[in-house]
Amino acid sequence: MTGQPHVEIDTSKPHPARMYDWYLGGKDNYPVDEEMGRQMLAIDPRVPVMARVNRAFMHRATRWLAGQGIRQFLDIGTGIPTQPNLHQVAQEVAADARVVYCDNDPIVLAHAAALLRSTPEGVTEYLQADVRDPAAIVEGAKKVLDLSRPVALSLIALLHFVSDEDGAHELVNRLLAELPSGSYLMMTHATADFTPEESAAATERLKSAGITLALRSRTEFARFFDGLDLIEPGVVVVPEWRPELGEPVPGQDDGIIPGYGAVGRKL
Repeated sequence: MTGQPHVEIDTSKPHPARMYDWYLGGKDNYPVDEEMGRQMLAIDPRVPVMARVNRAFMHRATRWLAGQGIRQFLDIGTGIPTQPNLHQVAQEVAADARVVYCDNDPIVLAHAAALLRSTPEGVTEYLQADVRDPAAIVEGAKKVLDLSRPVALSLIALLHFVSDEDGAHELVNRLLAELPSGSYLMMTHATADFTPEESAAATERLKSAGITLALRSRTEFARFFDGLDLIEPGVVVVPEWRPELGEPVPGQDDGIIPGYGAVGRKL
């Protein structure tokens, strides 16, 4: 991908990727995103900490996977580029790592050049597609990744925006079905297990803005890993997954983070 693509960005309603950018202190968001973000903070002031905790998990999991010899990554729901990006973490461990980023938000496409600054030995590419269309994702990924060799599928803070009616578990199964044995699923997901009242309020507020929030229990989250070999420590609240692989996020210990993370290996 070269040049600055022309994209149509809908600024009339908030978008999760732009809200996430606002939580992280970015500038690639609009007043409508900040307004909804502030409404979320009024419900739970720790939302920005949750966003940073998810990013930190991605860094740790990527570092661990690259250390296990994984050289190919498919990151769906990439979001607006925030340093360091997944490819920078992976290529720091293995310069020849190949990364395909995928997102459906036009503003991510507008900033995709920042995602494509690969090492000379490696490759990064950006794919404009929706997780609800796994066939298109796989077809695009095949142009960069060798799907006969293990791939790490990254779904960070994404599937809580995909309802059961949209077949969230089936979508993951279809993506994993295209990947060979030895591939991995790395994933985080918000939950209402610890904050039921705040979660119900946030779900309703986002629904009124046209955003689906499908918070899942620990059992429902663990179902995404059915048939996979869960890597220790298994399904845990996000900051507890191999904390020694990264720096703690300020504020992460001020009460429980209402989200789960895990990594599983395809047998």
